[in-house]
Amino acid sequence: MKNKYVGITMGDPAGVGPEISLKAIEEHTEFKNSTIIYGSYDILKHYHELLNISTPMVKIESPEHFQNDKINVISVLELSFKDLAIGQVSAIAGDAAYRYVEKAINDAMAGKISIVTTAPLNKEALHKGGHNFDGHTEIFATLTNTKKFTMMLWSEQLSVVHISTHCSLREACNRVTKERVLECIHLAKDALEKLGIAKPRIAVAGLNPHSGEAGIFGKEEIDEITPAIEAAQEEGIIVEGPVPPDTVFLKAYQGKYDIVVAMYHDQGHIPMKMIAFDSGVNVTLGLPIIRTSVDHGTAFDIAGKGIAKVDSMYYALKLGKQFL
Repeated sequence: MKNKYVGITMGDPAGVGPEISLKAIEEHTEFKNSTIIYGSYDILKHYHELLNISTPMVKIESPEHFQNDKINVISVLELSFKDLAIGQVSAIAGDAAYRYVEKAINDAMAGKISIVTTAPLNKEALHKGGHNFDGHTEIFATLTNTKKFTMMLWSEQLSVVHISTHCSLREACNRVTKERVLECIHLAKDALEKLGIAKPRIAVAGLNPHSGEAGIFGKEEIDEITPAIEAAQEEGIIVEGPVPPDTVFLKAYQGKYDIVVAMYHDQGHIPMKMIAFDSGVNVTLGLPIIRTSVDHGTAFDIAGKGIAKVDSMYYALKLGKQFL
């Protein structure tokens, strides 16, 4: 990478994104001289005052104009509090959240920043704003023209990648194919190697109860999942499965595996959020740029109150630098 800069996209301006973006820089000084917030300056100024942040905030036009010992802001879209209702879904906020991400991705693709770390957006607001994406992951894949990608949820206790995420459960079953499972095994292996694990131990979860019980409860394990695992093993990858989904996460948590390939959104998200709700990090694997994110939503119920926890943003920023 040609530079040290991390771009935080401040997320939905009606949520907790502006608050946690500022708190992360103020409370963790190791990020202060390398982090730029992509957002709306006036919204951030309000929170800067509300939170009594001592570090001066400055508006810059581009990363080339970065100023040390200040909170640097690229004001992508000029918004103020009179333009939106805090804690509520709106088209204005959804469009703004997209614009912040779009600008940061463009700067990352141009080599102006090395990492993009995203604060949460609201999917309903995103759609109301005219951007019909399932979420951040799909925005990044589309704007970087990436075809093979997946979501990884990382924490110090457990890590998971997903065959599918934001789709119906019925559609998720259809997406369990040999090709996709093998693709996610590769993406998981590559990610953990970049994070310093020389020979990652990968577990692949089953789709059905008891991993299908030899076809009694479903044949996806026989027809799709096992062939993918065998193909990966032939390549020399350390991978086991299909491991029954009701035990695989406990085994990983206890240290038997470094990462689990989950078959669908909730299968992977529920155990992660049980043990690492405040410290989990969302990473998009397969992109030509580094993208990490908080692993929580916009928290509209506490937006504007100054009480949002910054832990997930801290870990997202920290993990992003480990990929460099």
